[in-house]
Amino acid sequence: MTAIFSKPWIWSFLATIAVFIATIGFTAGASTLGLAQAALTFAAFSIIVGLGQMFVITLGPGNVDLSIPATMTLSGTVALKLMDTNNDLILVGILSALAIGVVVGILNYGLIKLLRIPPIIATLSSSFIIQSTAIWYNRGIRIKPPDVLANFATASTFGIPNVAIIALAISAIAWVLLEKGIYGRWVSAIGQNLRAARLAGVPVDGVRFTTYVLCATLAALCGFLLSCFSGGAALNMGAEYLLISIAVVVIGGTAVAGGFANVPGTWGASLFMFLVVSMLNTYQASAGVRMLLTGVIIIAVILAASRKQSA
Repeated sequence: MTAIFSKPWIWSFLATIAVFIATIGFTAGASTLGLAQAALTFAAFSIIVGLGQMFVITLGPGNVDLSIPATMTLSGTVALKLMDTNNDLILVGILSALAIGVVVGILNYGLIKLLRIPPIIATLSSSFIIQSTAIWYNRGIRIKPPDVLANFATASTFGIPNVAIIALAISAIAWVLLEKGIYGRWVSAIGQNLRAARLAGVPVDGVRFTTYVLCATLAALCGFLLSCFSGGAALNMGAEYLLISIAVVVIGGTAVAGGFANVPGTWGASLFMFLVVSMLNTYQASAGVRMLLTGVIIIAVILAASRKQSA
């Protein structure tokens, strides 16, 4: 038990369980199944973008991708417009979304490396370019996804939402990369000490480039799935995922200073973020109270995790 509670990610799961019990307790258990499925569904989107952000943050201080919301918007907009509700063009839509992610990742790292712009400024600048492109391409038109994709995104398999299954598969790959692959060791080494990693022969530039491309690609995939789930791409659909993508990484136990990533914690944090809002809505708290209590609860979880980690 001591070993378990020493893990920083356990606190996000404990907080998730506590909030879940408090919520269903208010409804006498009537909403248990529905709340669980809703939590898995909406947390899945936070998990996908959170994993990408986690890899970037693990690279060390100053590394963060602020272009995630714009990338989500552009990928969803372009993919849906290319498919134009046609089930035969689903593969084209998926490939176009992923291609946008790759291009955005290349753009971001190009600004960082070639122009020597800090990552936070580079990705913020690129987000304006990406969002403007989405606005120009969309022109206010909301195109529906093909029926096959819409049904898949909103359906479940054996009671588990399909989007959650996709998030789980991506999480498993991310865990293998971090814990078993050389790429994960390189990312952690760069985050712990960039100069030492370079002297040790780690291909720093290649790893950083790959990481920013990976983050943007996951954001693009999330935008594609979200637009299919919500019935269309909206120009502001990725806005809330900027802070969420960072919050789930921090709450989940990934080191903000870099060098240590935590895949399981991202799940606990994403579920926790959704359930906190659901709990406060269930208790009919006002908007101001919801924001205040959400902030206080998040701070409490982070403090608990950090103290246990330092101990």
